[in-house]
Amino acid sequence: DRGAALRVRLTGGAVASASVEQVLNGANLMAIGDGSAERWELFQFAEAQPVSPRVYDLSMRLRGQAGTEAVAPGGWPAGSKVVLMDGAPQQIGLGLAERDLARHYRIGPAQRPPSDGSYVHLVEAFAGVGLRPYAPAQLRVLRHGGNHLASWVRRTRVGGDSWSGLDVPLGEARELYLVRVYAGAVLKREETVGAAAWTYGAALRASDGVAQSYEIHVAQVSETFGTGPFA
Repeated sequence: DRGAALRVRLTGGAVASASVEQVLNGANLMAIGDGSAERWELFQFAEAQPVSPRVYDLSMRLRGQAGTEAVAPGGWPAGSKVVLMDGAPQQIGLGLAERDLARHYRIGPAQRPPSDGSYVHLVEAFAGVGLRPYAPAQLRVLRHGGNHLASWVRRTRVGGDSWSGLDVPLGEARELYLVRVYAGAVLKREETVGAAAWTYGAALRASDGVAQSYEIHVAQVSETFGTGPFA
């Protein structure tokens, strides 16, 4: 994202610029969100320009990291929360069977007992969005006679950085996609397919009552997480 700078105010600490190579190796990772359990985007930044004490303009951002692109809006509103992921915040360990289960958390200063008035009590459930498949890329539809041939490119959450293989690893137990056809806001058809292609023939379109324009939405399905975001 080479657009306008994101201005942030820190309650403590400092940030500094990093080279593009350092960012691509994981430097300057920050979370931004609305404070809820699910609405957080992870992004990295290369340039940090001091504006005033503890206020910085962050630019040259790498957005939607670690699968958070599904909740990344065009722009976060003023008042959103930011957290520098510098190693101090630790991830809570959850087993697969503990996803979506409400848990009680008491959060406060480590030097004070949990009974202290400074502690906050929260009840939260986490879906484990790090397991969420990425939206497919390069979705397109070609006409071939009376058939409309849809195709897309699969992405992966795991082991996708190497250029050595013929394709990126699947990262799931099996390859599965959910295909939906919409005419306006009306869902006309929903199918699951096992390959990165689908044919919408003339007979199917006629039975669905799709004569003019329509939209095809495609999402990868994980047996662990469920349906990912749609392209």
